[in-house]
This record gives sequence, C-alpha cells and structure tokens, in this order.
Amino acid sequence: MRANKYAGTCAECETAVGAAAGQLIGLPGSWRTICVTCSPSPPPRGDHDGWHRTALASMDFETTGIDPLTDRVLSYALLDDRGHDFSGLVDPGVPIPAASAEVHGLTAEALAGAPAPVDALAEVIAWVQDLIERGVGLVVFNAAYDLTMLRAEATRWALAQPDWDRLLVVDPYVIDWGIERGGLGPRRLTDVAAYYGVPLDNAHDAAADARAAREIAYEIGRRHQTVAAGDLENLMRHQGVWYAGRAEDWNHYARRVGRSLDDPAGWPLLRLDGAISQIA
Repeated sequence: MRANKYAGTCAECETAVGAAAGQLIGLPGSWRTICVTCSPSPPPRGDHDGWHRTALASMDFETTGIDPLTDRVLSYALLDDRGHDFSGLVDPGVPIPAASAEVHGLTAEALAGAPAPVDALAEVIAWVQDLIERGVGLVVFNAAYDLTMLRAEATRWALAQPDWDRLLVVDPYVIDWGIERGGLGPRRLTDVAAYYGVPLDNAHDAAADARAAREIAYEIGRRHQTVAAGDLENLMRHQGVWYAGRAEDWNHYARRVGRSLDDPAGWPLLRLDGAISQIA
C-alpha cells in the first residue's frame, strides 16, 4: 500500500491524517486514505497443508523497459527448488534507457563483457524446462510480464521455447488480487512484501526480488487456507480466473481515462495481440 500524498481523514475512524502519514486503499479512481492504526493486516499463519508446503523455484528479470514484447532482459535470477541460486547479466545489444538504468542501476558500462542474449537466455530457458520436466512450481511476480518477455526473447534469438503449456506458475501478484480484489490499493512487489512482513532490502535487484516473491508465495499459502488448498494445477486454474477479473477491473477504469487495456486471457503468457500494465 502507498502513503497518502495529501492530508485527509481516515475512511475508517475519521481521524485526521497528515500528508504521507497514512496509506491509500481502494481501486483506481476511488482511493481512500486510512490511518496507520486502521491499516489492514493479513491473517495469522495456519498449520494446514497445501501447495505452499512444496519446494518452489523463483525467477526474476531486470529489463530495458516495460513492454515485454519489445524490451530486453538485462539481468536474471534463478532460485532453484533445491537450494541452488543462479544469477547473471546480459548484454542486450541495444541502448539502455536512462529511466530504466535509474531504477535498477544496470548501464552499458555495467554490462560490458556480459554474455550475449542468445547464450545467457538459452541457459535460462533450459533451467525453466528442467522445472517443467520435474513438475516444480515457478514463482514469478507478475508472471505475464516476465514469461512473455522470455518467450519474446526466445523468438528473437531463435531459441527453443520451453513447454509453456506444462509450466506450473505461482504468481503472488495475481493471487494477492484474488484474495483482496484490489481493495488494498496499489500492490507492487514492495507493497505486497511489506504487507506480509517479507524483507526486501534491495528492490529491483533480480535476486532480491525473486527471493521476496517466493517468500510472499509461501506466506500467502501459510495464511490463507482456502487459497493453499489443492495442488498447483488447481492453483493455475484459479489464477487464470483472478487475472481475468483484475484485467476487467482495470479495463473498466482504463476506458474512462484513456489508458491502455489489459488482456483478460493474458496469463501466464500475454497473447500477442494483448496489452499489459507493468506493475512489478
């Protein structure tokens, strides 16, 4: 959740809230200010079984921009389900926008001598395919962005695609929306991590983001028994429905204000004729 930019009154208890002293909750176009005392918190952990008790892998990219079809991977982090972490840099062969470099600190100088995409991404794809073959769930925050970018990069460099139809994805962004229905306001990775008490000390570092995303997934499973129930195949079906609901909510707002629309069927891979908002 985000700090309130302007002073106002708490929507719950009606006490005065100074600028940046409270938080914003609600849906786009209808934000409400609440005080810290009234700030919502997740339910306590339970001892129930579910997909959260299985070992999960996690992946994150840092990139040149926010369009998964045209932008490029600059760095990656691959956190294995067996305790092995892999990370690397990629020389995209294209200019890196200053605005992107300001976010993650990856410049042309920092990437000098890094492997070319055709080599680096072949290793990423092989790692993903191994997860698929072993039936391991892959945590990706805002999976429709990262996975669509990986597919686009594989196409760009004539690399073999992973067997996407068999990939088991755990997307904390989508699951969080399915639980809260957007009622807690903006929910980027930093927001959801803070809500679940997951440390994220170096946001926009691929390894830090991947680690936080996986821990958020575990916390969601521990704290929401109905969401944790069932296997990963069942979770995949629910996530598709939740993503479609989130997209329709966004599109209702986007049509009124002239913003780009999201593709309700674009999870976990964006359809080539769709669009997506970058929220990670």
